[in-house]
Amino acid sequence: MTIRLVAMDLDDTLLRDDWTISPRVVKAIRKAQAQGVKMTIATGRTPISTRPYAEQLGLDVPVITYHGAMIQQVLSGDILFRRVIPSALAAEIVQDVAGRGVYAQVYLKDRVITPELNDWSREYARISSVSIEEANLTIVLSQEPEGVEKILLMGEESDLDQLAPLLRQCYGKKVHVTKSKPFFLEITDGSVNKGVALAALAEHYGIDQSEVMAIGDSLNDLEMINYAGLGVAMGNARPEIQARADIITASNEEDGVAEAIEHYVLDRNL
Repeated sequence: MTIRLVAMDLDDTLLRDDWTISPRVVKAIRKAQAQGVKMTIATGRTPISTRPYAEQLGLDVPVITYHGAMIQQVLSGDILFRRVIPSALAAEIVQDVAGRGVYAQVYLKDRVITPELNDWSREYARISSVSIEEANLTIVLSQEPEGVEKILLMGEESDLDQLAPLLRQCYGKKVHVTKSKPFFLEITDGSVNKGVALAALAEHYGIDQSEVMAIGDSLNDLEMINYAGLGVAMGNARPEIQARADIITASNEEDGVAEAIEHYVLDRNL
């Protein structure tokens, strides 16, 4: 098996728990690039939060952000693909969850907007290194002609696990509901996920599905792990993800991404 395209999740996959990339992982990625393998990031984060890591790695392939709702060139900032939740639908969802007492943030390109900052939003800002605006979401959405890339709901995992099926039942195929962390429930347009975006990127470069490797740890990585010819789950991945992956590598604290690249890309592509 020859791998020509590798997509890596960011949090708890490419990044260690201190949100840095280990020297071994950096070295493995650069070696793969030197062999002509295309390397990219596939994350639920915003483009502005993803860009520093892409630049650190010298990625020249568009990165997948917002769980596949946007594909963007790192260097130029050119948007190759963008799919939004229509403003009217986003407003309906925001009002729905507010009535259930659930905290929400909306994402508009590189803007993160919430009605009121709280402990959840402050923790998110710390993790993602982004600033969060306070504004009336109803007004913001009424002034946005297209829509938003993502709605993020934050809360206790048990509460979010009860809410997720209710949202899927209520909004059906209009939205895609997934989790990136136990306390993050993420909503995007129903037609997009990391797998759809990765397939589009592979097609753009003329790369066969069998030549794609995807590495991830959480539920929002499931579709791209299923799509890839070689789906890799981190050692710290959720059990549901490990069960669906082709192989399990080491954890994010043990250079799992480097281990997978060294064994399944560098060794096989010689």
